[in-house]
Formats: sequence, structure tokens, C-alpha cells
Amino acid sequence: MLDSPFIFHLLCAVMQFLIGIFANGIILIVNGADLIKNRRMSPLELLLSFLAISRIGLQWSVFYTNLCFLSFVDFSVYAKNFFLFLFINESGLWFATWLGVFYCVKIANIAHPFFSWLRRRISKLVPWLILGSLLYSLITSTFNHKDMWSNFKNNWLNYFSKNSTSQIKEMSPLQLSFFVLQLSLPLLIFFAAVLLLMFSLVRHSRQMRNAVVGTRESSTRTHISAALSLLSFLILYVSHYMMTALQSFGVFKTRDLIFLFYILMLGTYPSLHSIILILGNPKLKQNAKKFLLHSKCCQ
Repeated sequence: MLDSPFIFHLLCAVMQFLIGIFANGIILIVNGADLIKNRRMSPLELLLSFLAISRIGLQWSVFYTNLCFLSFVDFSVYAKNFFLFLFINESGLWFATWLGVFYCVKIANIAHPFFSWLRRRISKLVPWLILGSLLYSLITSTFNHKDMWSNFKNNWLNYFSKNSTSQIKEMSPLQLSFFVLQLSLPLLIFFAAVLLLMFSLVRHSRQMRNAVVGTRESSTRTHISAALSLLSFLILYVSHYMMTALQSFGVFKTRDLIFLFYILMLGTYPSLHSIILILGNPKLKQNAKKFLLHSKCCQ
């Protein structure tokens, strides 16, 4: 019989899983329907689709981790797919990073030759950014998965075995430096995109003080909406990043409820982020409403 904290954790895990599958499924269905109808997909839709696929995979991985933690399924299956979990998590972080860069480049008004060049080329660069992210994630996951799995397995034993004396194999300085760079690089790029957009918003607000009221409100509203979206992304992104980093470096070494919070944070990012994406995209929002209304009428 599960204790109350574990029952609450299970309910939260199921809710996160269903929300994440629904939100990312909506993104895939809507973009897939456009692809079938128009035989093409815009760069933004392509990026959102790959992000949704990675999020669905991450949701399954996190949900399975929850089931393992609650002893509902065998932990050995997780060991066989740990490399896939690392690959999905890493590629998903990069797709979210490029999405933030895409929004920043398209909306921010920055007078710099490189930024102007990037605005003209970003749509054509999206497929190459996706391909590069997949290759980079494949290489880094291959390079790190053995040490990461040893770390994760030993920590897991510490959670469930009070008498566990397993020792975590320390990474070499080169491996540690490479791993820190691997985790930090997408976060730094995403953070730079948010700062640039905020800088553009502040400067744009000053310039619009003397503009026509209607134009000023419409333009400023677009900037504010994009800035709020990226800020919410950043909060979720940093939370997910910190939980991943803390677990990777073996911070959680005792059997306590902190691990419950850690797993819930991993599941919050891919579900809530996708909900924000839908709410900020009129087409996705409209189709999500239609789906919910149709489901309600069928009940």
C-alpha cells in the first residue's frame, strides 16, 4: 500500500503525462494535417513538430521513471533504454533553444548586420539546425551514457537500499568539462535570445511613445507576448536544466522525498511548455479548443 505522498506523486505523474501527450499530440496532428493538405511545412511548424516528438518521448521516459520509483515496473528495462532517454532529453533541449532563437530573430528589432543576415536566413537554417541538433545529441549521448548510467544507477540504489555502499565513479577532468559544456551551451544560447528580445522590447517601447496609438499597441503587444512566452520558457528551461544537472552530478544521495520533486520537475517542463506554445499560437489554440469541445460533445 502506497503512502499518501506517493499516491499524490502518482496522481501528479499521471496528470503530467496525459497533459503532455495531449498538448504535444495536438501540435503533431495540426502540423501533420497541414503537411498532408499543403504538401509542405513551414520552418516554425517543422521545428515545433520535432520538439513535440522529443517531448512525447521524454514524457514516456519520465512516466516510466515514476513507475520504476513506485515499484510498479521493472527497473531493468530502464537500463536498456537509458541511452535513448539521454538522446531524447538532449535533442529536446536543443529544439527548444532553436525555437527561442527563431522567435527572437523574427520579432526582435536589432540593427546589426549579423542579426539582419540571420533574420533573412533563419527559415532556411531551421532544417540544418534540427539535423545538427540530432547529430550533436547522438554524439554527446554516445560519449556520456556509460558514465551517466553508472552515476544514475548508483544513486538509484541509494534511494532504495539503506545499506547500499555503492560508489560513484568520478568523471575525468576532460569528461567533466565536456559534460558541463554540453549542458550549458543550449542554456546560454537560449538565455542570450531572451536577453536580446527583452532589450528589443525596451527600446521598441521607447520608440513607440510617439507613434500612432493603434500601431503602437499592436506592435508592442506582439513584443510583450513574445517576451512573456520566452520568459516562461526560460523559467521552465532553467528548472529542468537544474534538476538534470543536480541528478547528473549525484547531488541526491539519500533516500528521501526530494527525488519525488526531482522527477515531477522533469515532467513539468515538457508538458507545461507545450501548453504555453499552444496558447501562444492561434491556430494550435483553435484546434485544441475544437478537440476539447468535440470530446465533450461525444461524452
